[in-house]
Amino acid sequence: MTALTETTLPSGQDLDTAIADGRRAYELDRKHVFHSWSAQAQLKPMTILAAQGSYVWDGDGNKLLDFSSQLVNTNIGHQHPKVVAAIADQAAKLCTVAPQHVNDARSEAARLIAERTPGDLNRIFFTNGGADAVEHAVRMARLHTGRPKVLSRYRAYHGGTETAINLTGDPRRWPNDRGSAGVVHFNGPFLYRSSFYAETEEQESQRALEYLEKLVAMEGPDTIAAIILESIPGTAGIMVPPPGYMAGVREICDRYGIVFIADEVMAGFGRSGKWFSIDHFDVQPDLLTFAKGVNSGYVPLGGVAINEAISATFDNRAYPGGLTYSGHPLATAAAVATINAMEDEGMVANAARIGADVLGPGLRELAARHPSVGEVRGLGVFWALELVADQTTREPLAPYGGSSPAMAAVIASCKENGMLPFANFNRIHAVPALNVTDDEVAEGLRILDAALTVADSHVN
Repeated sequence: MTALTETTLPSGQDLDTAIADGRRAYELDRKHVFHSWSAQAQLKPMTILAAQGSYVWDGDGNKLLDFSSQLVNTNIGHQHPKVVAAIADQAAKLCTVAPQHVNDARSEAARLIAERTPGDLNRIFFTNGGADAVEHAVRMARLHTGRPKVLSRYRAYHGGTETAINLTGDPRRWPNDRGSAGVVHFNGPFLYRSSFYAETEEQESQRALEYLEKLVAMEGPDTIAAIILESIPGTAGIMVPPPGYMAGVREICDRYGIVFIADEVMAGFGRSGKWFSIDHFDVQPDLLTFAKGVNSGYVPLGGVAINEAISATFDNRAYPGGLTYSGHPLATAAAVATINAMEDEGMVANAARIGADVLGPGLRELAARHPSVGEVRGLGVFWALELVADQTTREPLAPYGGSSPAMAAVIASCKENGMLPFANFNRIHAVPALNVTDDEVAEGLRILDAALTVADSHVN
């Protein structure tokens, strides 16, 4: 790790005082905080004392390059001064107000989001995060169509609440799934681990679409309210859909009157080098869910962008749903400042350039030298390294749904050399902020190079 040489943190706090405060925070955490997705007695969480730009400082004062963007949500990095100032200004003016009342921060945030969503997704329903955005999008689709079922793919993540976790297609669903949520799962395209015995992206796309259409027919088109897809699956592996697939799903939805929901919670707001990842495929969904990058996670916020047809369903019929904090002024003020900063500072274009010219080529160069890398895939600042024990058999370095000593050693190497990584199963994701610099990416690539050398030692 890179130890902080100064005696103060970026916030100006004395380092020794911050470390002491951090130790007390850790003690209180272990006594009182119940952590998500964790066996509580086995947990040893990292303390974060401070953050600035692309870096965080741990409980011992070590500086780490944040190549995780936390949970892939700090899209403009940490402590962006324009967003911090906007939150403070809004707090001084109006901290909170009930959602039935108009407030200028929410109205402006809705305008800015609607200007960037594809097509006629011009109405914005604000939620507190991504999972409840998915919950409400599904509710809207079911009420609009009068149908009960929703189709979602395996190798996907849509959230931790009741409907969202049932829609999820990864192992986090298993302990929560009662098989009664009206959800039907299907295999989507993923050529590296193809379910369709495909040899090319064209075959993968065609066969995946044929399979989906047969599934729709067998389930009964008149029973299906929606198909929900992450525009680019995130936590599940950053598998960019092959050419023609998303357009083919759109066509199936149109033919059978099915609502197409694009989940942009992780993939949206510049992450893949476009404002929304669905824009890579020239497809317009009927509903679009968002959260995370909309305000870089500075204050909890999510939402659903709604097209005119579905919005009109509720012109003279009350929509049966709402949240106390829908369009919270502090959260939406942060969104306004975030979107304007992304626009003014060219962050989306920077993410596209970094992916095409720096991060993508750098990861592929690492893959060419390390036998532990089975595949590199991604766009913008949204990349995954698929780590394997055998390139020929594609045996993963950790099992689906679990970890392994080999992956633990890779993650430990990243941290020891000064990086906070995003890891899931047998993958390391390279997901820095949109405004990451070339030098910071080069630093991250050097650390990954060392970590992959560790991974190589576990190759068969």
